[in-house]
Order: sequence, then structure tokens, then C-alpha cells
Amino acid sequence: MKRNVELVVISDVHLGTYGCKAKELLRYLNSIQPKTLVLNGDIIDIWQFKKSYFPKPHLKVIKKILSFATKNTDVYYITGNHDEMFRKFTDFELGKLKVCNKICLDINDKKTWIFHGDVFDASVQHSKWIAKLGGKGYDLLIVINNVVNWFLEKMGKEKYSFSKKIKNNVKKAVKYIGDFELTASELAIDNHYDYVICGHIHQPQVREVSNKKGSCTYLNSGDWIENLSALEYHDKEWKIFYYEEHKHLLKDEGADEIQDINSTELLKIVTNFTK
Repeated sequence: MKRNVELVVISDVHLGTYGCKAKELLRYLNSIQPKTLVLNGDIIDIWQFKKSYFPKPHLKVIKKILSFATKNTDVYYITGNHDEMFRKFTDFELGKLKVCNKICLDINDKKTWIFHGDVFDASVQHSKWIAKLGGKGYDLLIVINNVVNWFLEKMGKEKYSFSKKIKNNVKKAVKYIGDFELTASELAIDNHYDYVICGHIHQPQVREVSNKKGSCTYLNSGDWIENLSALEYHDKEWKIFYYEEHKHLLKDEGADEIQDINSTELLKIVTNFTK
């Protein structure tokens, strides 16, 4: 039976890259029935998009999202830096699917501000070629990490994350994450928001932030490359969903819910959107 969830936020899926955990995401999406689904940026990685690599599980994730939008779920696609090409379609609506740069929601009388967060990243804003080069390096690191983890699993050992180790040990990375969270929170407080929700930094988080002007709750949905995480709001409570903690409860992906969209045709649509 599917879980009813009031609001789900996912980000940084990076469909079209080798590091994307599309099969795991599909199992998660098939396990829930959200009233509102927010795709908070970097869902399709247009920076690294190649028509030669867009496997069926990646297409099935898009199909699943479309199936939500054709039924009773409000779906917001918020653009990020890796899918910035979609910003030319801002305010585009198709059924219950809407493309936007940010959204403001009222959740149980709490003002909620949701945006991807790349606006705070100087490398994205001013040196895009450096950011794209860094993205390719990160993707290569994930590919190598996947190979290492395959061997570790075969030997019965625990998986290891290269990038998490780097982030946790490099002071500049830790400071960047802290500064990112603080900047988003202070802007939210200045604008009287109760919740501010971001993606971009691949760091799932729910924390209270206070200053002299007030307080807010900062949230980050993480990613579907390493953390395999999502934000869920239900019964007036925010939670971080971690796939690894719940995968034993999830059924296999099963049959596609949309049968009238051919995978080949869907890939053509995605390719045309990324031109």
C-alpha cells in the first residue's frame, strides 16, 4: 500500500549521469502518494546530457513524475543550475505540472520558501565553465566510487563515500555548507518565512536557525546520487527520508503507470528540451 504524504521535496537527481540512482528513486516514488511533489532543481542534468546515455530507469522516473501530474498531485519543477535550460519555460504549465524558478507555499499557516540555491554559488554565477568542469569531475568521482563499492559489497564490507569523506574533512567545504545554510536562513528570516527549503549542496538537513531578527527552519532535501534522500511533510512534521533506512520496506518498481508514452518518444522530448 502506498503512503499518503502531504508534501514531498526531492532535488539533485541528475538524470542522465552515471551516478544517478534512478532505480532506487523509482522504488521510492512508487511507494508514495503525495498531494504535492516539489522537484527542487537539477532533476535532469543538462550540463552532462548525452542522448547515448539515458537508460530506461531514468526515463521511467520521468514517466512516474508525469503520472503524478496527470492524476491528483500538484507537481512543481523548480529549475536549478544543471537544468537551467528549463528556465526559458518558466511559468509553463501542463496539467498539474508547473515549471518555475521558486515557489512560496502556505503550509498550515507557515510561510514556506522553496528554491534550488545555486544563486548563492559564485562559481555558478560568475565562472560557469569552472562549475561545469567541477560537475564532470564529481560525476567521474561517483563512477569510480561505484566501482569501489561494488568490490566492497562483494567482500561483505560497508560502502564508502569518497565525496562525503572529502566534504567532512576539508575545512573549506564544511565552511561553504555552513555559509550556504546561514545565508539562506537569514534571507528567509528577513522576509518573514517560517521554512526555507533548498537543494544544490547535496547535504540533507533540518535545523532551526535564529538571529536577532527572528528564527526559521532551514531544510535541504539532499540528493539521489549518494544520500538518496527526500524531505517529507505530513501530520505537521518534517522528516528526512533516507532510502537506505527504508529500502527493505519498499516493493520492486513494478509496471509503469503510464503506458501511452513510448520510451523512445519520451527520450526525443527530453532531447528537444535540452537543445
